[in-house]
Amino acid sequence: MQPIRVLVVDDSVVVRKIVTDCLSGDPQVEVVGTASNGRLALGKIAALRPDAVTMDIEMPEMNGIEAVREIRKTERRLPIIMFSTLTDRGAAATLEALTAGASDYVTKPANVGSVQASMAQVREQLLPKLLALTGRTPTPAQTAAVPRAADLAAVPGGSAAAPVVPGPRTVPPRQASVLVIGSSTGGPEALTSVLPRLPRDLPVPVLLVQHMPPLFTAQFAARLDRLCALDVVEATAGTVLRPGTVHLAPGDWHLTVTTADREKRTVLTQDPPENFCRPAVDPLFRSVVDAYDGAVLAVVLTGMGSDGKLGAARVRAAGGYVIAQDKATSVVWGMPGAVTTSGSADEVLPLGSIADAVLRRLPRGAGAQRPPVATAATAPPPPAPPAARPSLVPAASPAYSRPAVPSTTRPPLFGGAR
Repeated sequence: MQPIRVLVVDDSVVVRKIVTDCLSGDPQVEVVGTASNGRLALGKIAALRPDAVTMDIEMPEMNGIEAVREIRKTERRLPIIMFSTLTDRGAAATLEALTAGASDYVTKPANVGSVQASMAQVREQLLPKLLALTGRTPTPAQTAAVPRAADLAAVPGGSAAAPVVPGPRTVPPRQASVLVIGSSTGGPEALTSVLPRLPRDLPVPVLLVQHMPPLFTAQFAARLDRLCALDVVEATAGTVLRPGTVHLAPGDWHLTVTTADREKRTVLTQDPPENFCRPAVDPLFRSVVDAYDGAVLAVVLTGMGSDGKLGAARVRAAGGYVIAQDKATSVVWGMPGAVTTSGSADEVLPLGSIADAVLRRLPRGAGAQRPPVATAATAPPPPAPPAARPSLVPAASPAYSRPAVPSTTRPPLFGGAR
């Protein structure tokens, strides 16, 4: 099999060198070129025809977001992985790039102390995503070097066995009292397709896990809230679940549901990661099965790995209903592919059909006044900054505080060299 041909785009000579060295050390990858800004990258994509692109965001002449928009005019399927910083500014820019059509992102190491440590972090994040987005599987040597790659690239690109038809139910389907959604790679774009099609009078609460780090989830919840008729919030602990509100799991916290004082309430924990993820889909799915006695509608959208497979099986066995995104419209058919091939999906649908399928499974009358689909171009401007957000954990738990937001200058990367 031919190696994955990658173009590396970054204005920093040091970063280009580190990323190139990281990728060139894997026999399945070949770096075919580099570029120092988005405009140069457009010419090299046309000349070199790479299989994938890594793209910095802040660059002179043409930044990464502008480059993604230009690339997507002619290259709809070319995988583009953005390099981002773990700051509010970096999160906002990355979400804009994902909305523009970027496939996924990795975070740049900052203040890690050595070039070797930076390379290890880049390799661990980037290689599995390249493999999954291009439909490859890791070699034994690469699996040993990057322990998470084998799991993260499960059902890569949808190249798994044929879907299995679900077996007969032992419990008849129940009317859903809650909607839960899980997604990962490609999820931001998929969610901006599904959620704006759901009406404000949705008769059930919605809980959502999108694999994202801290800072990113708060920004993403605010973006979705501007696009949707539903209220979208980053989940906080102890909130009573009400119809018409979407609760997005915060980065680095599992989101689950419990019953307290006869009310369904959110719970946030830092229990160990599952499927190498926190937040993870499986804990949420398990908890709603117990809290709602199986009256659950679960949706699994595009994403790497198999998170959600075990939880979806629990949902269906308890009388819930499971919808999975199909291979053709998934950026990576890992998570929905795992659910489908394990026989747990009641329906496997293209992305554009999922919102209608959700409304069909909810109590009658839902969606009678469906809102027009908002887009980034038509969405209202961002609201004024909100008041301080309550703690993500109950008062009895240790206090949690977000990292301080750095200045608008770019943080030192890879030891500060550029």
